[in-house]
Amino acid sequence: MNQFSDGIPREIGGLETLVQLSLRHNNLQGTIPDSMRNMVGLEFQDLSHNNISGNIPKSLEKLQNLKYFNFSVNKLYGEIPSGGPFKNLSSQFFIYNEALCGSSRFSVPPCPASSKHRSNRKKLLVLFLFLGIALVVVPSTFIFFWIRYRKGTRVLQQADSLSSVTSERISYYELIQATDLLSESNLIGSGSFGSVYKGVLRSGTAIAVKVFNLQLDAAFKSFDMECEVLRSLRHRNLIKVITSCSNLDFKALVLEYMPNGSLEKYLYSHNYFLDIRQRLSIMIDVASEYVLLDDDMVAHLRDFGFSKLLGEDQGDLYTKTLAILGYIAPEYGLEGLVSTKCDVYSYGVMLLETFTRRKPNEFEGDLSLTQWVSYSLPDAVMDVVDANLVTATGNGLPKEVDVVASIMKVALDCCAESPARRTNMKDVVGMLQKTKIQLLAC
Repeated sequence: MNQFSDGIPREIGGLETLVQLSLRHNNLQGTIPDSMRNMVGLEFQDLSHNNISGNIPKSLEKLQNLKYFNFSVNKLYGEIPSGGPFKNLSSQFFIYNEALCGSSRFSVPPCPASSKHRSNRKKLLVLFLFLGIALVVVPSTFIFFWIRYRKGTRVLQQADSLSSVTSERISYYELIQATDLLSESNLIGSGSFGSVYKGVLRSGTAIAVKVFNLQLDAAFKSFDMECEVLRSLRHRNLIKVITSCSNLDFKALVLEYMPNGSLEKYLYSHNYFLDIRQRLSIMIDVASEYVLLDDDMVAHLRDFGFSKLLGEDQGDLYTKTLAILGYIAPEYGLEGLVSTKCDVYSYGVMLLETFTRRKPNEFEGDLSLTQWVSYSLPDAVMDVVDANLVTATGNGLPKEVDVVASIMKVALDCCAESPARRTNMKDVVGMLQKTKIQLLAC
């Protein structure tokens, strides 16, 4: 992404041990030097978005280590080599060029035949190929649909169920390309375990790529097994894990992309606002610390239960992280006890945060968010509620205040010091649903 112009110098072929080279988004002209065939150590090369013309040297087929080579958005023409590393490249790496030709798998027209006889021979071969396919496919299709018709909807449901859990395979280089080399412009979030980047696959599907911090690699010794479990989970409030990508130097989860971003953005940004109904609807959907919103503003959960997936030593790391944020239950921080009651406590803290617009880690000393709210209930609820939240006037004001007070009461019941005294989630949902009905009646 500089303003480099002129041609690529032929001397670049002397860099025989170079592994990665990116010259994308420049004003480079001329041809691809044939001397690049000597760059035998090259694994990653990006020449896209330039004004490079001429042919793609066939000698580049000798670069056996090359896994990623992007020629898109240039002025190249002629035949695309098909041997060596070119066997594994997709059509995406050749789009928007002058007049490339070659194999149909590159989505380019075939190169002109050397003679009319050869062209007619190819047409004849294609004709016989289609006839052979027809003789096989037509009877097979008839038998297939007859069997499905006989077995009815049961077979259809089983097929749909199988397809829903089939994992999609996405390579490391596809993720690198989809996220524009994990550029900061695509960074949408970061945390103690890693960073999340937005990406777009060749199919046009938007994804979120969670790249784990390799310094915590030991904490994910069962990474592949856990990802297999996560991929099989399906729920309207769980972000879909599309696949995982893991090698010695890279570990990532590929997740469905939530276009509306995080709940935090809507709580603390001056450019967004959620009213009481929206916040209550979201919190009814919530069952964990961190929430992302889809197109319909339906809550989706992420990072659930990682403390239970990690080993004892690694779980301590996650515990300390949550303790700093103020979401962790007291018995977990003091004794390391894990139960569903810990999730209830964390939920209660988030419920308080959603309606007070105060983060649990901004209090000093022994004062906590739960204590600060409890000191103000039931008479001074307006002292702790988000000042922009209660908008009613006249007769409507007391009703809205009562609604917020009842929500605060549910949150504090979730945050009881004793796990046995905390409300279970089923009752929490029931009480919040009842509160939502009261709010609609205001």
